[in-house]
Amino acid sequence: MSRTFTKHRADAPPGFFACEAAGLDWLRVADGPRVAQVRGVSASELQLEFVNSQPPSPGAAFDFGRRLAALHSHVTPGFGSVPPQWGGNWFFGPLQAVFELPATAYESWAEFFVRARLQPLERLLAEAGHLDAQLQTALGELGEQVGAQQLYDGMPPVRVHGDLWAGNLLWTAEDVVLIDPAAHGNHPYTDLAMLELFGASHLSEIFAGYAARSKLAAPTPTEIALHQVFPIGMHLVIFGAGYRSHLEQLLNIATAPIDNS
Repeated sequence: MSRTFTKHRADAPPGFFACEAAGLDWLRVADGPRVAQVRGVSASELQLEFVNSQPPSPGAAFDFGRRLAALHSHVTPGFGSVPPQWGGNWFFGPLQAVFELPATAYESWAEFFVRARLQPLERLLAEAGHLDAQLQTALGELGEQVGAQQLYDGMPPVRVHGDLWAGNLLWTAEDVVLIDPAAHGNHPYTDLAMLELFGASHLSEIFAGYAARSKLAAPTPTEIALHQVFPIGMHLVIFGAGYRSHLEQLLNIATAPIDNS
């Protein structure tokens, strides 16, 4: 019998593990990244195939970049849409501190970012006691700018992992295996910015593999910061004031003008 890895939480939010299982299945596309196989799911746990991890390698990184670009070629019904096998709300955060947000789909990225990411983030920051006038103003200014510029207007939403930081990549001798998704429809930069956020191994090789397959221009530093605002804001909500300065730095960078031509 093959070995399994089990994630367990007795008081998990209803549907949390079913949502994750649906996300893993949804991310499994032809020539895309390898995704951990689901062995079993219940209200309180998720059983996955056991992956024998190996040290990261440049070759596996380049191949992963190519495969991530293949995943990002799959268009979704809207920005914020969740896997159809799930169809409920969207979850974000570590197992011990999961947050549930409405999974409303939007036609434009700008509206999605403001209404489904910045506004909920502002509310959660306030509830956690981290929202003062300075931070509220900065978030509001970013929302106004994104709305005025209508960033990425006309670009379709695609399948993204949604929480693609270094810890959610399992390296083997041949490839990279994806775990712990917050899967939904979004801009590809969402995943690229998360890879950069906490320094995925062989990041330059990952991006080179991605560029070898995708016609999408490399994100600018301003765009990387823009797509990191929500996850770092959520880190402030979940883990506390140590992430305040990082969020402020990102907001300062993200409000720099972006050439959307």
